[in-house]
Amino acid sequence: MTSPTRHISLQNAIFTAGLALGLYHLMVVSGVFVISTMPMRLTHVMLALSLLFVMIPASERLAGTTLNAALSLILTVATVGASIWMLTRWKPIAFSGGITTEGDFIAGVILLIVVFEAARRGIGLILALITFVFFLYPLLAPYLPGVLEGRASTLRRIVLVLTTDTQGIYGIPVGVAATYIIVFTIFGALLSNFGAGDFFFELSVRCTRGLRAASAKSAVLFSTLIGMVSGSAAGNVAVTGTVTIPIMKREGYAPHQAAAIEAVASTGGQIMPPVMGAAAFIMAEIVGVPYTAVMAAAILPALLFFGSAFVVVHLQAVKSGIAPNAGEQVSEEPLAQVLIKGGPFIAAFATLITMMLVGYSPFMASLWAMVVLIGGDVIWRRKIDRVFIEKLLRSVSEGARSIVTISAACAAAGIIAGVLGVTGLGSKIATLIDVASGGYLFLALFFTMVTSIILGMGLPTTAAYLILATVVAPALVKLGVPVLTAHFFVFYYGCISTITPPVALASYVAGGIAGADVNKVGWTAAAYAATSFVLPFAFVYGPGLLMGGTWVDNTAAVLTASAGTFAIAVAIIGTLTGRLAPVVRLIAAVAGLGLLFQGWLSAVIGIVLFCCVIIIDRARSKPIEVST
Repeated sequence: MTSPTRHISLQNAIFTAGLALGLYHLMVVSGVFVISTMPMRLTHVMLALSLLFVMIPASERLAGTTLNAALSLILTVATVGASIWMLTRWKPIAFSGGITTEGDFIAGVILLIVVFEAARRGIGLILALITFVFFLYPLLAPYLPGVLEGRASTLRRIVLVLTTDTQGIYGIPVGVAATYIIVFTIFGALLSNFGAGDFFFELSVRCTRGLRAASAKSAVLFSTLIGMVSGSAAGNVAVTGTVTIPIMKREGYAPHQAAAIEAVASTGGQIMPPVMGAAAFIMAEIVGVPYTAVMAAAILPALLFFGSAFVVVHLQAVKSGIAPNAGEQVSEEPLAQVLIKGGPFIAAFATLITMMLVGYSPFMASLWAMVVLIGGDVIWRRKIDRVFIEKLLRSVSEGARSIVTISAACAAAGIIAGVLGVTGLGSKIATLIDVASGGYLFLALFFTMVTSIILGMGLPTTAAYLILATVVAPALVKLGVPVLTAHFFVFYYGCISTITPPVALASYVAGGIAGADVNKVGWTAAAYAATSFVLPFAFVYGPGLLMGGTWVDNTAAVLTASAGTFAIAVAIIGTLTGRLAPVVRLIAAVAGLGLLFQGWLSAVIGIVLFCCVIIIDRARSKPIEVST
């Protein structure tokens, strides 16, 4: 066991390391330090993984032991040593056209080992194993059957490709984590420490007075508005989650439920017109249609996504016995005075949204939002004292420390993306889908869904969509799916891969804020967003969901799909007015699927089945006790 003095010293060291990591990235992003891509990513991985090994024990059993301290020290020294070697070698390697030495290979092996261990500690064994399987593919490709067979690659070549340039560990995912995600997490920590949670809680309760699940519904709406323009689910969670998750926890939601609701809402913001992030503009260019056509196709699925989220949070509140405005603590202060006191927060969010709408990058917009927030607090308080400085430093350190597990996941995802690019496995996947489906569209869609989620894990939406549009969408077009529909299908699953375990970055960020088990958050978020896993199938079979049919088709799609999402939400939560038996939940799920999949026969069947659910609920459901 560690002594109290040693524990305090360790906590101080962690705080200082987090502060150094945060200040370093703020200066890089703001332009104070001008540094090229490779050394910036190398430094980020070095600092983030070293901090992770100090913060997170090798296992719960070893926590606080001398053995854990020794293992963490060895891994930290290995990470720093190998990273410094690569920092001195990346330029000679690049300028020589890729000539490497034995020292580069040894450093690369060390870096891969520490990434595997960081992924295991930070995220879980599943991610580490998946990453390792992808790493082994180039070595085993000559011995695999059918389309998976490939040319042999040596261990040396694979290690050097993954560690000496931006194709592997230091690829796009780490680049995103090292730029705007860390800036967003620091911004979120500033909001939390400067009191934004209390302000938005009071404001949301006033605006939703008398409603059940008021804070969760406010969180869904709030996260949607920010997610619409941020284009990053994980970054959106970092900003809005520090405000919304504590509010939901105070209302009565369990930590993992609050985190899951935030992750779902933040993810869905990327599919909500009029601003859907950069990926939607890229889609318009690739498909060759106006952006307005992409928005028209996105509007109904987006509304159904958020309609489902509203129903889910309401039914979860019913099931959990949360009374309307449970835990309400609203002062009698005039609303105008409340808004004035919250001026710095309102101004910060207004700055963030406005700058992104006019074309500034997300991290630059968040930097200026932080400036506005800090300046507003100084103006409001009219003093800079020790408390102010402590909150400022604590926010930077906390925000930086919350990035370490995300960085581990990003580094692991970089290994997977690197293997796909080097081996050509990505292009083989489209062929594999076509062959495996045997020409049957439903099977092809199912395989495409699984592939899209796997390829999208750990990547920002834009990068995920670019990979999916190249690798997977052609397989659907080959089977007769319209080009826009095929691309929207993979885009949708690329978005929701951020909340789909085992790699669910948005869920991991939310779980860290909520203090909940990240894997539990991931599975809960996937359950809450179950409708989103079905919707892409529905709009392939029913063009009305993408507003691509006649006005009759479009109207019918709106009505039946709305009813279908409600039925599926009932099945997920297991509550209507009271708790439902498993068999009744299954009936509700079948009814929802029948209503979502377009067609008069399936709609009639869905309506009849859901009417049966309502009748059974009225007659046999167990009443929910409302907590007060």
